[in-house]
Amino acid sequence: MTAAVNHVREVAAVDGRLPDEMLRATRPYVVRGLAAGWPLVRAGRESAAGAEAYVRGFYRDATVNAMLGPPQIGGRFFYNDAITGFNFHNVRARLDQVLDELATHRARPDPGAIYVGSTSIDGALPGLRAENDVDLGGRDALASIWIGNRTVVATHYDLPDNLAVVAVGERRFTLFPPDQLKNLYVGPLDFNPAGQAISLVDVRNPDLERFPRYAEAMAHAEVAEMGPGDALFIPSMWWHHVEALSAFNVLVNYWWRQSPDYMDTPTNALMLAILTMRELPPEQRRAWQEIFRHYIFEPDAEHLAHLPENARYALAPLDDDGARVLRGQLLRRINR
Repeated sequence: MTAAVNHVREVAAVDGRLPDEMLRATRPYVVRGLAAGWPLVRAGRESAAGAEAYVRGFYRDATVNAMLGPPQIGGRFFYNDAITGFNFHNVRARLDQVLDELATHRARPDPGAIYVGSTSIDGALPGLRAENDVDLGGRDALASIWIGNRTVVATHYDLPDNLAVVAVGERRFTLFPPDQLKNLYVGPLDFNPAGQAISLVDVRNPDLERFPRYAEAMAHAEVAEMGPGDALFIPSMWWHHVEALSAFNVLVNYWWRQSPDYMDTPTNALMLAILTMRELPPEQRRAWQEIFRHYIFEPDAEHLAHLPENARYALAPLDDDGARVLRGQLLRRINR
């Protein structure tokens, strides 16, 4: 029996834009047709060749990182069987050469996988955002473009909030809330295809004998089937699996954080915790768990009331100067 599919909720834009409360949401949502008026979207609705020609109009000799995989991988960029390497290779190439290769592969019955991921729009295609952009209420978002054929990006999470806009082709997103980590069978933290830890489960054909807890993750999954002009908001830390379903696909996404720029990624703290705490005796780990609860996860102003405000040092509210001091102290400790 096929499990029932939970679809990502759909919401409407307000006067053609997303108000601030929608851009601070903690659950995903789809906005149909948010970018329907983009010239890139209109060109893609006409034909893949038309969309490609439109993109080429902004090309100015930029080189990009591309992922290339043989037909045998079925578009899924992943590890080799032993998890000692990958089933694809990375190249640095001119964007127009990548577009040439994509056009060649569109005519093949069994094409290889070609993927240009997370590339700065302003760097690679200056001027494109002047005609194809989303109003994010003044947020200083990183705008990136993703171009490829039928490819699959394994389930992963991102620290920033994410607005993903399908410009050309069709995509399927499968999302999992952060509390499903234990059911996703995540691979190595520090050895992965694109910088983020990924689930080892193939969402399209899950092996429940090898990954039995994934059945629980499936029960909590939310799916978004998206076409040109549709937008998906993915909150920070939500796991997502991405399938590009057309022979030529273009996606534009915007990343931004709700925290100040001086805050480092928590992944650094996780890796340091592995280095400093994971192998401690159980009682010591429980003691550190309480310390983290007290100072980080459940802080209470009452716990600091015994300290004058000018004597709280690292426990004072963090700002740019305080972050600089803490970073310097941490580096000195690590480098001893």
